[in-house]
Amino acid sequence: MVSIIVPALNEASQIRTTLEALQALEGEKEILVVDGGSEDATVAVAQESGVVVLPSARGRGLQQHTGALKARGNILWFVHADTIPPTHALADIVAALSDPSVAGGNFGLTFDGASRAARQLTAIYPILRLLNLCYGDSGIFVRRTIYDAIGGFRSFALFEDLDLLQRLRRAGRFVHLKSRIMTSSRRFENKNFALMWMHWTVLQVLYWGGVSPNLLARWYRHARRATG
Repeated sequence: MVSIIVPALNEASQIRTTLEALQALEGEKEILVVDGGSEDATVAVAQESGVVVLPSARGRGLQQHTGALKARGNILWFVHADTIPPTHALADIVAALSDPSVAGGNFGLTFDGASRAARQLTAIYPILRLLNLCYGDSGIFVRRTIYDAIGGFRSFALFEDLDLLQRLRRAGRFVHLKSRIMTSSRRFENKNFALMWMHWTVLQVLYWGGVSPNLLARWYRHARRATG
């Protein structure tokens, strides 16, 4: 069974569509929404959808780990609350993990909308994959046994996905599926794209250089406001 874990925070405008798409997937599954203290109708919308809703302290890494601890499946799939999977996603995941050497993987990524930011991000992500860089919005999946063995997501305020992948790749192969999921480009709209990308690149260089992700997260929040 695939346990689909959806971290959420103030996602009332997006999460219903995501949950409907996840529920429509064929295959044995459970869906767990892990709410980080939403102040809008996120929890109510999720409950109306009939999925499991779990409370958590705020933080995507912590929320995803909270969901993993409660999940019953032997495969964990982490899906952001503004993301739509391909209709054959579960079959693709199961097929990839039929190879015992594979520890986990992710999907290709398309950003929705016809904006310049969406087009640029969609074009950039295949290049990042060639550099072995991928992020949580690409729908990371992992064998439950390996997730437990490597300690799962840590409660980092930023780059919790890169940290997990670094440890995951030591445990087995990480595969990039050809099929694509679609995620929202809303957080990049009306932004100075060049300045935003420069900040993001600098943050990653500092992260790989050993700077604390929690410290970097404070600068990231400031940088997001500055690129508006």
